Amino acid sequence: MTDRRPHALLVMARRHFQVQFHRPQLDRLARLVDLGDPLCVTELDSAAACRRLREADVLLTSWGAPRLTARRLAAAPRLRAVFHCAGTVRPLVSDELWRRGIVVTTAADANAVPVAEFTLAAIVFAGKKAPFLAQDARAHRADWSYADARGELSNRDRTIGVVGFSRVGRRVVERLRTLDVTVLVADPYADPALVRAAGARLVELPDLLRASDILSLHAPELRSTHHLIGAPELALLRDGATVINTARGSLVDTAALERECASGRLDAILDVTDPEPLPADSVLYALPNVMITPHVAGSLGAETRRLSDSAIDELERYLAGLPLRAEVTVDTLGMSA
Repeated sequence: MTDRRPHALLVMARRHFQVQFHRPQLDRLARLVDLGDPLCVTELDSAAACRRLREADVLLTSWGAPRLTARRLAAAPRLRAVFHCAGTVRPLVSDELWRRGIVVTTAADANAVPVAEFTLAAIVFAGKKAPFLAQDARAHRADWSYADARGELSNRDRTIGVVGFSRVGRRVVERLRTLDVTVLVADPYADPALVRAAGARLVELPDLLRASDILSLHAPELRSTHHLIGAPELALLRDGATVINTARGSLVDTAALERECASGRLDAILDVTDPEPLPADSVLYALPNVMITPHVAGSLGAETRRLSDSAIDELERYLAGLPLRAEVTVDTLGMSA
């Protein structure tokens, strides 16, 4: 950076700005950078937005920010860094951004916290079959012995299969230490020593599937992971196993999962689906052994300010010349969400 005080512009949907930037976040920013008027823009193509973009040394972006195309970057001659106050930067970055050497960071690590919390709760509920028993209760109001039909209801001596030792996957594994369970991890890029230190064992995907009572998905959405869990993989799961997906819907072949759940052989807890939302006539909506939530595991409400704080932390480190903790490069983006 130059000796002059850097100028920052916030770029995101208005509703996300209103939730993610309260007085503590704005006061921190004001101590670090100059903030112009308007402080936040929702697009980068109008004359007013282009005027602000020309002044900007750094951007703070979030959900709803437009892609930083070559044309938009041409209007930002001073831009040196982008601090993303959300998860994936895939919709934001471009070849021109990488060519110019603009620094990019993500708050994906902070966003992993509520997803891991939600997943742990889902795993505990899956062990007790709680979401499915709650559905059964509507038809069995006078006699609670209906629970016997769901098999063993326990969170002890279960085998949990975690696919993807990602930001979320690692946190899930660490949180599973609170349960008396065996944890297996499948991830071709994971370091066995790190997996072991987190409390799990690294295995090949087929071995994990055969052993798992509960399958939890945490792989990134890449071309190589599309339908990672298809009909052959689902067939390897034990009868009565539960599939939990809090990652990306495209990791699972929806048609294959519909068949397995409709047969009653497998259960599912789905916070993400493919497509999203599912078609209105999807059999998954009506099945008593399927729980569907509308993509709520990630940061919402006050949780999103954890992401803003993380991005401002990175901005502070950047301005101080310290190493960044959450930088994204074109190479690392190829293996992450």
